[in-house]
Amino acid sequence: MRLPVRTISLAAVALATLTATTVSAAATSPGSFGYHKVRTGVASGVPHFKLTSPDLRNGGEFPADAWAGQFGCEGANRAPRLRWSGAPSGTRSYAISMYDPDAPTGSGFWHWVNWDVPASVKSLSGELPSGAVAGTNDAGAKGYLGPCPPAGDRVHHYEVTVLALDVPSLGLPAETGPAMASFAMSGHVLGYARLTVNARRPA
Repeated sequence: MRLPVRTISLAAVALATLTATTVSAAATSPGSFGYHKVRTGVASGVPHFKLTSPDLRNGGEFPADAWAGQFGCEGANRAPRLRWSGAPSGTRSYAISMYDPDAPTGSGFWHWVNWDVPASVKSLSGELPSGAVAGTNDAGAKGYLGPCPPAGDRVHHYEVTVLALDVPSLGLPAETGPAMASFAMSGHVLGYARLTVNARRPA
């Protein structure tokens, strides 16, 4: 059966409009890449607790010295100081990370991942406490890597997160990649605290 030309044209216009709307929404939605939502390992319904920082503000921007010192950026890679409170009862350790869901990789970019932070610790400033593990970021190095989005790209929304876990240790070696570490954490999350901090680099 052949459809009239007018019917085909209207269908094409509707499809084009829907596609443009979908692309626009994906391009402006924090935590998405292309058409797909990036999952960050925290189930819906998990309770929040409080995270503050003298260096960062939720919805704000990174200070200059917290930016990366490579990939064309000129920061000092200084990790932000963090303080948290109100974690759920039963917390036996914490994991701390910084993740960019807007990185043009198809899977985001992990800038910082640490685990086995003792439950008695309620702040981080400089070195990790004894017993904590500094994992490997997506640049292949241990420790903190500051933001450095591609020049001219849209605003990136970096998620600085503290997870409260129900185990004292994940039992993972330090060379564990961030995706595997995040997967290992995902079944043990009792609560989370997060600051979303923005960065954009001019063209």
